[in-house]
Parts: sequence; structure tokens; C-alpha cells
Amino acid sequence: MELLRMEHIQKSFFGVSVLNDVSFCVEAGEIHALLGENGAGKSTLMNILAGVYTKDSGKVVFDGKELADGSISEAEHAGIAFVHQELNIFNNLKVYENLFLGKEKTNTLGKLKKKEMIQEAAALLEEMGVDISPVALAGGLDTGKKQLLEIAKALHSNARLIILDEPTTALNNAEIEHLFDIVRGLKEKGTSFIFISHKMPEIFRLADRYTVLRNSRFIHSGRISDVTAEEVTRYMVGESYVNKDMYEERPLGEVVFEAKGICGNGFRDVDFTMKKGEIIGFTGLAGAGASEVMQAIFGAVPLESGSIRVFGKELRGGSIHEAMKHKVAMLAANRKENSVLADMTLMENTYISRHTIDGKNPHIYKKKEIEKFEAYRKSLNIKANSYKDLITSLSGGNQQKVILARWLNTEAEILLFDNPTQGIDVGAKAEIYRLILKLAQAGKTIIVNTLEIPEIQKIADRCIVFYHGEIAARLSRTEITEEKVMLYATNAVYQKEGKMEEANG
Repeated sequence: MELLRMEHIQKSFFGVSVLNDVSFCVEAGEIHALLGENGAGKSTLMNILAGVYTKDSGKVVFDGKELADGSISEAEHAGIAFVHQELNIFNNLKVYENLFLGKEKTNTLGKLKKKEMIQEAAALLEEMGVDISPVALAGGLDTGKKQLLEIAKALHSNARLIILDEPTTALNNAEIEHLFDIVRGLKEKGTSFIFISHKMPEIFRLADRYTVLRNSRFIHSGRISDVTAEEVTRYMVGESYVNKDMYEERPLGEVVFEAKGICGNGFRDVDFTMKKGEIIGFTGLAGAGASEVMQAIFGAVPLESGSIRVFGKELRGGSIHEAMKHKVAMLAANRKENSVLADMTLMENTYISRHTIDGKNPHIYKKKEIEKFEAYRKSLNIKANSYKDLITSLSGGNQQKVILARWLNTEAEILLFDNPTQGIDVGAKAEIYRLILKLAQAGKTIIVNTLEIPEIQKIADRCIVFYHGEIAARLSRTEITEEKVMLYATNAVYQKEGKMEEANG
């Protein structure tokens, strides 16, 4: 039974078409994957459905009734909820207060019925199988539970169709499994979902049907069981995606980085070296310690013991400014929280770190900074209209390139990439891989932390696998396989400390 039908939707911004004759349907009680590269029109289509944007032309029919107003209130009243990738949780409110925000229960005197709201919130969370106290402060929840709270908000508003935009981006494996269990359970009760993701394994595990958009147009739709990942990717990018190594062997220089016995919160006794121009892949299950090691190298968290030397000089931990002066830079995970300065222009986002290092010189020469930004825009292929644009106007992949430009602008030589392709599409991922390889060819020394083993296979000279805060294995390039990495990442293979010698060390 059809729940949603969007017919011949057109939308333009400032004369530029962002949706061109797009039609889209969702059945009742199904999980429908909406796919396409960044900029394909997915978010615009969903914002029209949710009433955030008004369509230029076309028709939206939900449960047999046309949504003519195209407003947020009309969509909410019909039973449509949008759980955005960037969560809309009020951290200074309690869980039940977030659920009832704008829909508070009061008595005849206007006094809040707190007890009743807490009980109703507790019942909803229990029905979802979510272990969250209704009186807990929302700001104290981890990212996974905040995501589940967003879904609880949607259900509390009696949503029959829930849009999930990249819901697993900041979740670990256990949180993803829990989320998927909840989505499947709600589907069995009749709730429909539109699932937006760039992760093919998730799409094929969860979705019933799919629709692909490309360049603002509808391309293809069908059942997930009738298609392969390669076919879906071909629909998305317009050409056959060749899943091959991009890696190119190149000569490496002298040792430029040494970590000896470093210990900190989440890791211990970590030793490794890196040569000039080398790319090392860090991996392991979420929370295994790889990200924490990178943060300690960058000075974002303190070292408890051990030593780090960069170009022969000791790097004292616990100071980002000190790391920057030693030519160490880090592209942190979760762009929105850790990197993107949303109220600043592209040029300002690019020069901010360089200006921090040059703090004694308060002057910014606009003409010079514009020239530098334009050079980075060309070399990194940043797709943007003007240096005056806000960084939030760009797609995720292009935002990541601007952050990379920020660090290259500091003349950094040691680059730490923590989950660099998080939340970006297939085409943008390939560009990031090529940029990493190009930087290594130019002599930059790089660590890439990722849970996706194919990424490491595409770019890394060798791989370090973490388990419970320790190095479980050091693999040469020829040894990197998904099976072998998972054996060590899950401790399926017992590794005696110090038994393996560091490959290429």
C-alpha cells in the first residue's frame, strides 16, 4: 500500500535547478533508501517533504491526501518526521523536556504536569527498548542515545514516516546494531522510514527498496534484493565504479616521527615510527584506542607517559598549539563539532589556524588570504562559488577539503586524518583518497584512522590494528585483508606482546 507519492517535483535556488522533475514513492511499512552523491538533491527533496522548503511545482500526496500548504506544521500533522544528521537536541533540557518541547502538558491553571510527562516518556522509551532515564539531562547522553532520543521525539509526535539522514555517522558498531533493531521493530508495527546513507553495507542490510538521484534528477528505483552494490553505485555516479587499489608504491624518506611507550586515556604502551612520505592506516573496533592515540599526538588530550619525537625533537603532549608549531595537524572526526566554524566564510575557515600560530602578528592581509584560498581551491578541487560563502553552504566532502586546506596552510608535515570520509559520498571519497596519496607523494607523512578496511587497502603502506587500547597487530601492505584485520580487531587471534616486528619499521 502506497503511503507517500511525490510527483514531478521542481525546485530552483537563485535560478539554479536543484530538483528537476523528480518523482518518489514510499510504501507503508517499508524502509526505503534514498541514495545519491552529495548535491544530488536528496536533502532538498526531503526538506520539501518535511515542509522546510516550498516546491516550485509538483505534487506531494501522503496517505491519499495532498499536502498543498507545504509547511512544517502540515507535514508534522500528517505524521512526517525528519531526524537530521545534525541532531536537534537541547542539551540543557532533560530527556522528557525534549520530548514534550512545544507540546507540554499543563493543568487548567497552566502548571506543567511533570509527573505525567515523565511517566509517558518512560513508557515510550521502554517500548522502544531504549535504556535512557526520562529525567536525565540530554547533554549528558552519548551520541548514540541522542540519536535514539531524536527517533523517540518522532514517535512521540505520532510520526508514520520517519526520515533518517545519515543516522549512523557518529555511532559505534553496537549503537548501530541497536538502532537497526529499533528501526526493524518499528517497521513491523507499520512505521515507514526513508533511510539516507552513503554506506552500502548498511543499505543492503536494512532497506527494502531504493531510489537513486543524480544531478538533481530521478535515475532509478527498485528492490534492494534485485540489485548489487556495484549497480547502485553506478546509478549514483553515472559510471561503473571500479573497486580497485588507488595505491601507488613510492620511495619513503627517513624516520620523521617516533612514538615510544605512549600511554593515555584509552590506550597504553603504543610504539611506532613513521617515515617521510609514508601513509599508515589505524583501525580497530570503535573505541579501541586508535582515535585517542591521534588526539594525544595532536595535543587534544594529555599523555600520561611515554615520548613523542617529531623530526628529532621531543613533542610534549597536551598542547594543540605546541603540536601545530611542530608541524603536526589533525582532521578530527565529526566535522560539525570539531572543525567547521559555521559562522565563518571559506576564507576565514582556511586561515584561522595559520593566524593562531602567528598570534603575535594580529594583522590579516585580505588580498594575500584570498590568493591563498584560491590556490587551495584549485589544488584541492574545492567546489565553491566564492571565498565569501559560509562553509556550511558546501557539501560534506568539500567542507572536508576546506579543513584540509586550513591545515596545509600551517605548513604541516605530519597529517592525522581521523575518519576523513565520514558522511561523504562515493565520488567525494575517491577524491579524498587521491588527495591523501598526492600529499604523501609530495612528502607529507600521514596517519588515517578508519573502520573501513577497503579505505586502508586503497591508500596505506601498512596498517596498525588496535584492540582494547593496545596494538594488536602490525600488518604490511600485502597482509591487509578484511578477514585478517577483524581477527586481530576482535581478539580472535591471540597476539603475544612484542612477538611481531613492526613491518617496514
